[in-house]
Amino acid sequence: MAIVRFKGYGQAEVPVGTSILVAAQKIEAPEGYACGGVCACSTCHVYVHKGAELLSEKEDEEEDILDKAFDVRASSRLGCQSVIERDGEIEVEITRESLEAYENEHPEARGKYTKRAG
Repeated sequence: MAIVRFKGYGQAEVPVGTSILVAAQKIEAPEGYACGGVCACSTCHVYVHKGAELLSEKEDEEEDILDKAFDVRASSRLGCQSVIERDGEIEVEITRESLEAYENEHPEARGKYTKRAG
């Protein structure tokens, strides 16, 4: 089993083979997924602060989608494409882009995770 800690939102214990996105959904962490998790958008963009070596490698398709994301960093991954391959601990930060997408996908959560300008 792996433990995925979502900065500010709790942690999920999940089996190897689980994606970061599915781990987030398990604990209802506000990670966006406008395309349904099929690597067609960047709304599940996260920063992996610890445990990146436990995840699947980035493939070209993921790199192409990340090119369209905001505030991409060396630690950027798409939650839907980041599959846990080994047991251990992973620390993840959900990006502002992903939080905004989550709020758009879940109207009942609007304004709960991001601040709206006046």
